[in-house]
Amino acid sequence: MANTIKAGRLTIGTNGPFFLISGPCVIENESKTVEIAKFLKKTGEELDIPVIFKTSYDKANRTSLSSYRGPGIEVGLKIIQKVKEETGLPVLSDVHRISEIEKVVGILDVIQIPAFLCRQTDLLLAAAKTGIPVNIKKGQFLSPLDMRPAIAKVTSTGNNSVIITERGSSFGYNNLVVDMRSIAIMKEFGFPVVFDATHSVQLPGGAGTSSGGQREFVSHLARAAVSAGADGVFIEVHPDPDAALCDGPNSLPLHDIKPLLTILKEIHSLIRL
Repeated sequence: MANTIKAGRLTIGTNGPFFLISGPCVIENESKTVEIAKFLKKTGEELDIPVIFKTSYDKANRTSLSSYRGPGIEVGLKIIQKVKEETGLPVLSDVHRISEIEKVVGILDVIQIPAFLCRQTDLLLAAAKTGIPVNIKKGQFLSPLDMRPAIAKVTSTGNNSVIITERGSSFGYNNLVVDMRSIAIMKEFGFPVVFDATHSVQLPGGAGTSSGGQREFVSHLARAAVSAGADGVFIEVHPDPDAALCDGPNSLPLHDIKPLLTILKEIHSLIRL
């Protein structure tokens, strides 16, 4: 078990401060990505909340073949490295293939395993062998108890720096549902548990050739998750979500993040008394 995890300059854990994983769903361009990262850094400093910057160089599991996936790993990692250099924030991105692992070493501070790939043994092992913390997103098709074997795959390599992220379960007909009992169940594993508040309101494939979303429920579910014991939250943000190239319907506008984080930090403090 790992009560504390080092992510770049930050230390997070089950008994640590409330923390945030946040950023745009995918890299659209360098300037916008750096702008969002600087905004999140400033917000984190003002609220005294540790922030891990999240974005993706490639979204390999988009609904449609024509959906925007990102700039690719070569260009994307250069932009993520620039964010790291200009803000000092630890950085996280999805890794979809074993062949990507060696390229992200030295840049990413946390490797994220996408929900659809959380049972992929070889990918989990390859990520774990880097020694970098691994954030495993719980598959929409799994019960929380099913995450124990996924964790065991990572820790079998000697890497005990594991984060588990809840992102809702398939409810059918383009909808997800969140059972807050999963937070408590996965907390028993002894690793930090994060609640993905924006993907949990996603409507997978709900817009026909893309996913829809209900961002109006993000704050409700985030408050419930922190009340249930989540150690941190995962929130995708964008300066103009309605114009975002990926997951705009379930992303929050930047101006909504600070008021929500203020409330979530207070809830986190209350339940830790």
